[in-house]
Amino acid sequence: MENYNKLKSLVASIEADADKFFNNGNSAAGTRVRKGLQDIKTLAQEIRNEVTSKKNDEKK
Repeated sequence: MENYNKLKSLVASIEADADKFFNNGNSAAGTRVRKGLQDIKTLAQEIRNEVTSKKNDEKK
């Protein structure tokens, strides 16, 4: 659950930069959004692996 909370926090943290990029055309903010999305992708994959592991452990 800890990683899930980190994921929610990451999504919230890029909101301001997403607004700056999409509404104001700030390309530097776009770069920060892309980096944030990459971090989200990595963390989401970790969560997927945890869920799969826990699910498989319960079957044993």
